Amino acid sequence: MITLFPESTPAQLGYRMPAEWERQEAIWFSWPHSEDTWPEIFLHIPHVFAEIVFHISQYQTVKINVLDDAHEAKVRNMLEKKGAILEACKFYHIPTNDAWCRDHGPTFVIKEGKKEKALINWNFNSWGSKYPYKLDNAVPENILRYEPQICFKPDIVMEGGSIEVNGSGTVLTTKACLLNKNRNPHLNQEQIEDYLKSYLNVKQVLWLEDGILGDDTDGHIDDLSRFVNENTIVTIIEDDTSDGNYLLLKENLQLLKSMKNLDGKPFNIITLPMPKPVVLQGIRLPASYANFLITNEIVLVPTFNDPNDQKALDILQTCFPTRKIVRINCRELVLGLGTLHCISQQEPAV
Repeated sequence: MITLFPESTPAQLGYRMPAEWERQEAIWFSWPHSEDTWPEIFLHIPHVFAEIVFHISQYQTVKINVLDDAHEAKVRNMLEKKGAILEACKFYHIPTNDAWCRDHGPTFVIKEGKKEKALINWNFNSWGSKYPYKLDNAVPENILRYEPQICFKPDIVMEGGSIEVNGSGTVLTTKACLLNKNRNPHLNQEQIEDYLKSYLNVKQVLWLEDGILGDDTDGHIDDLSRFVNENTIVTIIEDDTSDGNYLLLKENLQLLKSMKNLDGKPFNIITLPMPKPVVLQGIRLPASYANFLITNEIVLVPTFNDPNDQKALDILQTCFPTRKIVRINCRELVLGLGTLHCISQQEPAV
């Protein structure tokens, strides 16, 4: 049974979006199938996904959207060869346009004490109608066919990669993305804040400015700055003053240093380096160590065959002392304009 609350919001009913490091039931993926996303190297990409699922499946459930029976069989075979625990993998015949599950998947919210979970079915328009998105936009609704549950439908465009919560009343986002007229041109900043407060159950919305070069999402927060606990934010910086990211990341760092938590205290800010520019056919790609994925026991971190890889891994290990840091080579994955956080979506446990 599916329960809809068209007149009520999650905040009104006591739901909230947990932080990513809180206990998870599963990690969702939409298995890649679009060769246009990774031209010339697509055959390598499913193997990267399989490596990721291998690591996560050792510890928790992985839920995977596939096109049909034939696609599922192909994915199962690949995962088995990779050594993934198939008993931990659940498959859903939900066709997609592409693999960016962070953005076309639902946002999950929970109600403490009640053991209740609900999903938020945002509208998805492929970052301002940049690519086909009809199938992607239907993913949350199709999930409800398999797992009927409570559903909220805000009827605004929102993407999972554009919001970062600390689980304690704060959401971090960017003006470049959420105030872009290709998303919700009928809404101003205050109105968007009201939606975030009502549907994520947060008390404050903190705004950064621009995203990194090469980011076709218009500035998603998950390539910039991430909460690692409720009062600590890791953020990328660029040391090369001639690099196009230098000034915008410096501005975002200054903004972060001026921000306060709900107790009126500054956040603890930890900086992450950037890899050297990753360029394809003269186009800068959005390679960022901030696009890591937190799971129950491990944190998967994108690496780029760069001298700063180990430095980033070491910094993130200090941020997650109880979790194992797992490096995933994303030099090829980033050719699709996203990496680990972009392809995944966590489902919290209740």
